Amino acid sequence: MLEHKTRYLQIAFNDDMYSVSRILPTIPRNDRILIEAGTPFIKREGFRGIRRISKLWHGMVVADLKTVDGALEEVEFAHNSGASAATVLGSATVETLNLFIQKCKEFGLDSMIDMLGVEEPLKVLLKLKTPPDVVVLHKGRDEETTRGKVIKYKHINKIKSKYDVMISAAGGVDLREARSAIFNGANIVVVNIVGREDPWTGIKADENVAEIAEQFLRTIE
Repeated sequence: MLEHKTRYLQIAFNDDMYSVSRILPTIPRNDRILIEAGTPFIKREGFRGIRRISKLWHGMVVADLKTVDGALEEVEFAHNSGASAATVLGSATVETLNLFIQKCKEFGLDSMIDMLGVEEPLKVLLKLKTPPDVVVLHKGRDEETTRGKVIKYKHINKIKSKYDVMISAAGGVDLREARSAIFNGANIVVVNIVGREDPWTGIKADENVAEIAEQFLRTIE
């Protein structure tokens, strides 16, 4: 389970099984590193992809399901695939959010609500029976190409004034953005593994991922 006083780096794999098999074994085991099975990766590889990551990484594995319905089944699938945490969209119904959080607790997973596209995350939280473990403030990959789009750190103080939850910052995160996220009160920064020709910000798949991960860890300490 995640520790509130620790600052974490979450490395997201969004490509395919080959990319995971090539890069993941080069990353040294570290309790401050979470490995994410990204949504595009899960859509491409299914739950067997999460299972492959959990076999290669003997630490926390985040299944970025972005659940919008069917929370009970999806959390169970993630658990059975070896995930340690899973995500649900904040735009899902309150019934789905409550079931997702409840089921994560039953299976011992950290529940993460991804606020992608949500204008007022606190309003979502106020409707819930119990808060999640993590709230993800997320600038989507399609938004990265729009000038002026930012991760909305202004919500961090609003959320933490009401709830004892951790905050994750995701979307276009480089070293500078990671530093800003931690300065503004985030507990987790999410960095994507991206291809050389991809338009998105992240760690290039052909770079020394382990070395760059160490740079991120030092930056967010």
